[in-house]
Amino acid sequence: MGMWLNQSSIDGFILLGIFSHNPADLVLFSVVMVVFTMAVCGNVLLIFLIYIDPRLHTPMYFFLSQLSLMDLMLVCNIVPTMAVNFLSGRKSITFVGCGIQIGFFVSLVGSEGLLLGLMAYDRYVAICHPLHYPILMSKRVCLQIAGSSWAFGILDGMIQMVAAMSLCYCGSRNVDHFFCEVPALLKLACADTSLFDTLLFACCVFMLLLPFSIIMASYARILKDVLHMQSAQAGKKALATCSSHLTAVSLFYGTAMFIYLRPRRYRAPSHDKVVSIFYTVFTPMFNPLIYSLRNREVMGALRKGLDHCRIGRQH
Repeated sequence: MGMWLNQSSIDGFILLGIFSHNPADLVLFSVVMVVFTMAVCGNVLLIFLIYIDPRLHTPMYFFLSQLSLMDLMLVCNIVPTMAVNFLSGRKSITFVGCGIQIGFFVSLVGSEGLLLGLMAYDRYVAICHPLHYPILMSKRVCLQIAGSSWAFGILDGMIQMVAAMSLCYCGSRNVDHFFCEVPALLKLACADTSLFDTLLFACCVFMLLLPFSIIMASYARILKDVLHMQSAQAGKKALATCSSHLTAVSLFYGTAMFIYLRPRRYRAPSHDKVVSIFYTVFTPMFNPLIYSLRNREVMGALRKGLDHCRIGRQH
């Protein structure tokens, strides 16, 4: 416990943030808040539609509801604190609060990465083994897939949170970020962090490259099967069911790999903050849009819900 009782554990940290109070940054902050509101509303609506519409009670939509829940928790973990700090001018965060934010952030990003990987396996089974799909993707298997995504993500979050909070912070308390992120926090540690850097990189490689490998392998098999399909229409339909997932994968993995798998000498806090805004705020907004606007079943469920509301109002 002695390591926890250092100066920073008493005073907490100062989050320098990403916005200043000049007119241009005020506009950008307003855009982020609009995107945050859309992300919250979009994910809540998607979870609600999947829950109430029996036609959406399939493995693909079950995974999508879990993805929306992760996105909702991720954006609510980061943006409200950032907004309060910016509007109040009080940029401090307690030591415990910083640890909790790290734990939630790493857990949710890790869980989402694994879930996206396993969702590719679901598309592979649906297209390449359609007759065996109800058996291979039974309710029990779906629960195991979702549960393992959450479990590994939470384990990763706990490891990184405990490791980061166990370090001694005796110098500056200024975190050059808008939330407590491990790489930004490590720069303030007065102990040698080379072992932790190696641990962090290993965790990132496992949590990003393993599911990304599953995605690549699944889509290689899907593409092979589509090219051998007799009907061009069936091939187009198969690829259409994958397009939403591939878009979400590109957004998530592109930004996450840019942040965590670059060599340290190429990292700049300003770049990291801009990219972090993208995948902590913009990606949770894009996911429900990608999966709803490009999906007939979700749009059908939304129209059905709106019709019910209209009829209810008339009566």
